[in-house]
Amino acid sequence: MAYVTREHLDRLLERALLADDHSSLARQLDDLAVYYSEGEVSKAAILVLAAEEWRAAGHPVRALDCYQRALEDGGESGVDPRAGIADTLFELDRPDEARELIAELRAEPVLTPATAHNVAETLVAYGDLRGGLDWVTQAVLTCERDDPEHVALLRTRYRIRVDLGLPEDELDALVS
Repeated sequence: MAYVTREHLDRLLERALLADDHSSLARQLDDLAVYYSEGEVSKAAILVLAAEEWRAAGHPVRALDCYQRALEDGGESGVDPRAGIADTLFELDRPDEARELIAELRAEPVLTPATAHNVAETLVAYGDLRGGLDWVTQAVLTCERDDPEHVALLRTRYRIRVDLGLPEDELDALVS
């Protein structure tokens, strides 16, 4: 398929969700990226979706490949593919490489709130609550209040603070 629309991707995602078949969707998205030429969605975004589906299907090595290809493509993907790479490296029991990549992301002058949120959730999932809190707090402080990610960031931050046994603060009070 040469031209990819959001509608086409939505139909693929919907069919796969109904069939509960992550492997099939991952293969379709991966193939779609190979033959991609242009469309409403970047090739990098398609590869990130494929990577997420490969992970959901229990194939982290294939997911890592898709994330790497998305990074090499350099197109817009919503979340920096390096966040997905770091998460997958943790899953593959390569924590030193994952932390190194997270340090690279930390050095970036600007990250999307979604990328910072992804990194925070990864750190929490692998036992670094303080690191996750730091990432999500920074994201909350730099995220515009009208950004749809803002409320999700506030909720994640609140959950982490509760898990750490910290008292409510002024940012926690914003969670509704």
